[in-house]
Amino acid sequence: MRELLLAGTRPVREVLMSAGMDEAPILHDILGLADETRTPVREIGRSKFDSIARTESSQGVIANAAPIPDVSLDDLLSPPDGGVPFLLALDGVTDPGNVGAILRTAECAGVTGVLFPKHRAAHITPTVTKNAQGAIEHLKMSVVGGLPTAIGQIKGAGIWTVGLDGAADQNLFDLKLAGEPICLVLGAEGKGLSRLVSERVDVVAALPLHGVLGSLNVGAAGAVAMYEVSRHRTR
Repeated sequence: MRELLLAGTRPVREVLMSAGMDEAPILHDILGLADETRTPVREIGRSKFDSIARTESSQGVIANAAPIPDVSLDDLLSPPDGGVPFLLALDGVTDPGNVGAILRTAECAGVTGVLFPKHRAAHITPTVTKNAQGAIEHLKMSVVGGLPTAIGQIKGAGIWTVGLDGAADQNLFDLKLAGEPICLVLGAEGKGLSRLVSERVDVVAALPLHGVLGSLNVGAAGAVAMYEVSRHRTR
């Protein structure tokens, strides 16, 4: 909520607050920002608030805001600021908590655009929004019909595509990542990359594991991979 009001990227028609909430610094920030932006604030009963929020983790404040702007894949391939694309594609990641955490990391790591497949994937839900902690207000996101086709288009634009899969022989840390346009592809929880996606990307790489467990959570693996790319790009 705070990031939504701070970013100013989409109009907020109204802020709704649940009655009887305890005092908290973040609430004062939200009320102050609403006042600065002349956004109406309305307090309503808890039961009515819960029926509107549609999530168990709203923290007592929701906004009636315009939808997130649609961004085309072409827009992601050619950033308007002329920067080098650093894209992230989610291949069938369905857990909203994971998606939200991934988006938060992506924004912090400097990802310039995120791709979601239209089907069999979590999109922007209240749970994703909460876990993203404001990242959706700053990231450019595009929903594509099919990820394998989109990867072909990405490669055609001269962007290197790297799929992350724990079973791969190639070590991600051995790749030469400095400065090139790149798209990281994260596979689904448990199943990893889909067959068509793994066949389309330029290379499939894994993170080195030195313990007993055989894999990392997709959110944790994605965080390590994104920051490995970021480390090379900021040298």
